[in-house]
Amino acid sequence: MSPVASYRRLFALTGPLYVVVAFLGRLPLAMSQLGTLLLVSGVTGSYGAGGATAGALAIANAIGSPVAGALTDRLGQRPVLLVQAVVGSAGLTALVLLASLYQPGDPWWPLAAVGAVAGAFTPQVGTMARVRWRPISRRRGVERRDVVDAAFSYEGAADEASFVLGPALVGVVAAVLDPGAAILAAAALLAAFGTWFAVHPTAGLVEPARPGEAGRGRLLTPALVVLATVQLSIGMIFGSVQTGTSVLATDAGEPGLTGLFHALLGIGSVAAGLAVVAVPETFRYESRLRVFTTALPVLALPLLAVQGLGGLSAALLVLGVAIAPSMITTFTLAERITPVSRLGAAMTVLAATTGLGYALGSSLAGRLADWGGHHPAFAVTVGAAAAAMALSLLGARTLRRSQGTRDAEEPGEISQPR
Repeated sequence: MSPVASYRRLFALTGPLYVVVAFLGRLPLAMSQLGTLLLVSGVTGSYGAGGATAGALAIANAIGSPVAGALTDRLGQRPVLLVQAVVGSAGLTALVLLASLYQPGDPWWPLAAVGAVAGAFTPQVGTMARVRWRPISRRRGVERRDVVDAAFSYEGAADEASFVLGPALVGVVAAVLDPGAAILAAAALLAAFGTWFAVHPTAGLVEPARPGEAGRGRLLTPALVVLATVQLSIGMIFGSVQTGTSVLATDAGEPGLTGLFHALLGIGSVAAGLAVVAVPETFRYESRLRVFTTALPVLALPLLAVQGLGGLSAALLVLGVAIAPSMITTFTLAERITPVSRLGAAMTVLAATTGLGYALGSSLAGRLADWGGHHPAFAVTVGAAAAAMALSLLGARTLRRSQGTRDAEEPGEISQPR
């Protein structure tokens, strides 16, 4: 079946409105980090304060997301997401209000504290949407492996698209109005579409675990640790690429183009992610992960030879082709190996490690860039890509065994194709 037909059948299960709501609901997370950096840097006059506040938001989200995911497994998605949407929106609004009251000489740490609260409660809509697709397909009587796989391919591409569109929206609103308006726009989107996503009828299809089943089954299995460390490495690719791109664009006298060049990485990634659904089901997922992650360092190597913006454009566009397929495969494998009662927590663990990797990659690349420019920053990208490949190769046997174990323990679930 063609990818277009697969997605048409997938979206028919919910209707187009749900797909739009779920996509818009994930934009606030994609907008908040860059918006916070611009807002706090502007009012304090310190990039250090802006970076620390944005980092506090990102780290708090990485810590809070698995907690929220575990709560959705126990309580259901609706109450947890409703609280997150309301408190997260209020936190972003409070950050803008506090920034408007800031005076030169005031301590900036209260801004970081409020940013951390906002980050801790901003929901990971993309991960929660992944959890919904299996019960959605079951409710419609089409619980088939290819339907769920198409859903994960779409969600991976949608996440990539949101992290292209989100920063672009921040840049446009900040240029036309100011960074505070961009953060308020993110807060409004979260209040509207985050809440809508929380109360959508599909949320009720994800049933909380029964009292005797709550927390049943191990979460941090060796297989999930493998997948989480792969995602950590991919997050480092994102962070180091953004840093290296910023350095090169600034040196070229075009710092405003940083977001546009970073979007090129997302364009290639979205296109490849949408095409993953066409991969034959007989191609096992641990084998896919080996192939896709092996492509990462190969396609990252040209970054070490980049001297100008033209070469950077081509290198980023090509590198993106391997990123979304790798991420889609890690999330799909997590869905296959994790007990259903722990699925929300598992999805958010992978999202959290991606965010932590982003922060680590950005920080390390920034330090090296201060020493030697964009080439050392991109060396972090290549190293992270090589780490993702090595982890996938070394963990392939663990991943294969874990899929067989889950199938044996939960015979009613969709089985792995042979």
